[in-house]
Amino acid sequence: MASILSKKQEKAYYAKLSELGCIVCHNLGYGYSEPHIHHIRHGAGMGQKSPWQDAIPLCPNHHTNGGYSIALHAGIKIWESNFGTEESLRDQVWKMLNET
Repeated sequence: MASILSKKQEKAYYAKLSELGCIVCHNLGYGYSEPHIHHIRHGAGMGQKSPWQDAIPLCPNHHTNGGYSIALHAGIKIWESNFGTEESLRDQVWKMLNET
């Protein structure tokens, strides 16, 4: 039963992230952009996915497609210097979700 409950919680959380939209686009004042769900790497081993609660919503450009300095997967250090750390964005998302 706990596994079913956690799967329902995970699905509900991802739905909330999707409703929120890309956190980077939000911070840049672009409005809603349909997101991918990105699992932050902090606290996860190589090749492992972090827990579902450690996910942030990122549009395709800010996640994978935007190229160097725009897409997280094209260079995380420059991306974080431009947009904030994964952890700070996760904390912002948590705060925004708790305010609604």
